[in-house]
Amino acid sequence: MSRFPTLPRRRTALLTALCVALLGAGCAQLPGQGSAMRAEARLDGTRLAEIDRAILDNIAARKLPGAVFHLERDGAVYEKAYGRHTYEEGASPVTPDTVFDAASLSKVLSTAPSVLLLAEEGKLDLEAPLVRYFPECANGGKEAITVRQLLTHSSGLPAGLPARPAWEGKEASLTLACTQTPTHAPGSLFRYSDINYVLLGHLVERVAGMPLERFAQQRIFTPLGMADTGYLPLARTPAARIAPTQRGPDAVDASLHADLAPGQMLAGVVHDPTVRRMGGVGGSAGVFSTARDVARFGRMLVGGGELDGVRVLSRESVRLLTTVQSPPGLALRGMGMDIDSPYAQRPRGTVFPVGSYGHTGFTGCILWVDPHSRTFYVLLSNRVYPDDKSNVLALYTQLGTLSAQAADAGAPARP
Repeated sequence: MSRFPTLPRRRTALLTALCVALLGAGCAQLPGQGSAMRAEARLDGTRLAEIDRAILDNIAARKLPGAVFHLERDGAVYEKAYGRHTYEEGASPVTPDTVFDAASLSKVLSTAPSVLLLAEEGKLDLEAPLVRYFPECANGGKEAITVRQLLTHSSGLPAGLPARPAWEGKEASLTLACTQTPTHAPGSLFRYSDINYVLLGHLVERVAGMPLERFAQQRIFTPLGMADTGYLPLARTPAARIAPTQRGPDAVDASLHADLAPGQMLAGVVHDPTVRRMGGVGGSAGVFSTARDVARFGRMLVGGGELDGVRVLSRESVRLLTTVQSPPGLALRGMGMDIDSPYAQRPRGTVFPVGSYGHTGFTGCILWVDPHSRTFYVLLSNRVYPDDKSNVLALYTQLGTLSAQAADAGAPARP
């Protein structure tokens, strides 16, 4: 979709010529849909063409059926959609308006900022023990776990809630989380854990007195103009706009996706099985979004918590979300964002420095931000389609490296 729909034809032609000059034959020939590039863009066209090729090569190798990529620095924007919703003949093309399951990006788009907003208002204490808010969790060594440790994945809790024996419902998830026993003393180990964020989602609801999905919508998504972002997308978005994730179950994933009928396709229903059991809303997953909406969130972070004159997070909350808040000696994490854990190395690539930050999502999603150069990039995809067997980690490294090079992220930002 062009960003210049109202311009005179002559000027539009000049802009098209500029795009072709920047990208060479690639702009005219690569089968990406809805490409957009602002005329003032100071981005390296050669690197952008390499980004296009990298994504298209992965589509051709059937590692993902489609994706949207967005790169931005100081008003310079490059955005393109690639591929189709599925591999089937006649499948809908991906466009910039395609809605994707953001998976664990939910942790940083919704849950962590919601917790920080409540802390801004003095409604919760980030250093308080979890059991202050959930006395029912006071067992098995969880008494020492703090809200900060949940946010930084240093609680010592296991990685995820068990699927067996079968359970269902949001209250059941809290009860089950409260029965889990830390394997290490809180503050002594980094372990990425969905349980941490399941509990944080419940914390938002208990302190705010409203469902997580409503709080995030009212305090984050709506103020930021993220019109296509939220939980339970089928309530507001035509299914045809939503990229499907997985067919199931097969012999490999049957234990995780036992609630799916053979051949049933998830489209607009959260892929994460734990959050699906919770009804589609959880602190660890459940948000659906477009690349353009995620880019608005990234732009807000670069702006210190403000976008288009609307302040969503205080500068202090942005600092806590995006700078090192983990215990000394552990992987570097903010109260939400990854900075230098083992999971950060691929989306960061080889050029963005430690001190840049971001997060990934299991379905094939990335938000990565370099505050020094005011650069960020977004990838949304459905790489788990159709059977969750593809691996796009090498693509993550390519995109992180090429994004930094295309934006000349080693150079200082404009004042």
